[in-house]
Amino acid sequence: MASLFRRKKPDDASGGRRFSIEELAAAFPDAKPAEDAPAEADAESVPAPLRGAPGPEAKAVAPEVAPAEPEAAPEPEPAAEPKPEPESRRGRDPATPPAPAATPTPAAEPAPVPAATPVSETRPEPPAPAPAAPPAASPAPAPADIPGAAPTAPAAPAGKPGWRERLRGSAFARGFSGLFYANPKLDDSLLDDIETALITADVGMTATTELVDSLRKRMKAREFADSGALLAALRAELLALLEPVAKPLVIEPGKRPFVLLTVGVNGVGKTTTIGKLAHRFRGEGRSLMLAAGDTFRAAAVAQLQAWGERNGVTVIAQGQDADPASVAFDALQAARARGTEVLIADTAGRLHTQSGLMAELGKIRRVLGKIDPEAPHEVLMVIDGTTGQNALSQLRQFHAAVGVTGLVVTKLDGSAKGGVVFALAREFGIPIRFAGIGEQPADLRVFDAEAFVDALLPQKLGG
Repeated sequence: MASLFRRKKPDDASGGRRFSIEELAAAFPDAKPAEDAPAEADAESVPAPLRGAPGPEAKAVAPEVAPAEPEAAPEPEPAAEPKPEPESRRGRDPATPPAPAATPTPAAEPAPVPAATPVSETRPEPPAPAPAAPPAASPAPAPADIPGAAPTAPAAPAGKPGWRERLRGSAFARGFSGLFYANPKLDDSLLDDIETALITADVGMTATTELVDSLRKRMKAREFADSGALLAALRAELLALLEPVAKPLVIEPGKRPFVLLTVGVNGVGKTTTIGKLAHRFRGEGRSLMLAAGDTFRAAAVAQLQAWGERNGVTVIAQGQDADPASVAFDALQAARARGTEVLIADTAGRLHTQSGLMAELGKIRRVLGKIDPEAPHEVLMVIDGTTGQNALSQLRQFHAAVGVTGLVVTKLDGSAKGGVVFALAREFGIPIRFAGIGEQPADLRVFDAEAFVDALLPQKLGG
């Protein structure tokens, strides 16, 4: 409101300013000379830049006239000053074009725009953590893990030291090492402790009773001078149970291809065992072929193919949900046509209580017999060493369905108690071909009864 009142005052210092004829002539060279009165009227229509031009009268008013400030507008500081100045100018002269003076103020607005650009520059910095991606690439060793072997865990040492190193953590070994840690007194209490340790280690009630009764009779006959002699007698009794079944697998050269059919319940490690067998047979220089008959479990075919690529072995597969008998039939035909020495056929894991799935195994055996009446030449059942006494009923059902001719006991290096091996040997007398004591291919060992027993029992009293 103050500016409006100021605008109406005729005697305002800025409105009463007079321009000389020379100034007007310089501003309007084509205009004709006019009287002083019109010159005063035209003076108000002169643009602000001309009114700010230096002149004799302008010197007195120069400090009041601010048009020279637009020249200072490009400077970084006037960003805050131009805001009050346009308000005073608009109040003094309505015809003045202060809009150009206001234009510098937008010049200050672009300043925040570059301020935003640094933000966009910082956004590319998050990719800078991309160097942390190399740790994510560390799972690159995973391809080696696809077949199931952990590259970081070395294979167990060869011979008896490897067996002892991997089986010393079993419940069987821990129980007897604690029992014979000191030189115990030779009496019935010691025999009772031995009986408890055997039952806890899954040796089974029947086998345990026979072992302890035999030791008790010999102790009463005074055959043992001390507890050390009793420990040696226990070792001999356990070894006598396992020696008849410690028979390695023999590939008969006259049977070409030699067909191995692997069976077992879910999760015992059949596919991994096949991969380790392939590694062993390739190391022996044998020609080999694999049949991906586990068409039910997801990624089972891919897992077997990974083992095949790793060992340079051909894998015959038909994909998910294919007929396993058809896969085995095609693989046997291909193996015979190529003169392959060994054919290993995988099957899907199944519970021994499912009669329909157990009958499917019989179908696979019959289909193989149409090409070779003697095939399969070996039926390997894979048993999880941590299963316990349930392994007895599993073997009983599988043996009735397909006639198991050999056993592979896996996962003995973990929390397995180990005693189930003695129960299987006593109950069925089926040869134990291999034992798994680790994750590496070399950890699938030919079953050694002496090394197995020595790994479970302490080497000496107090050891």
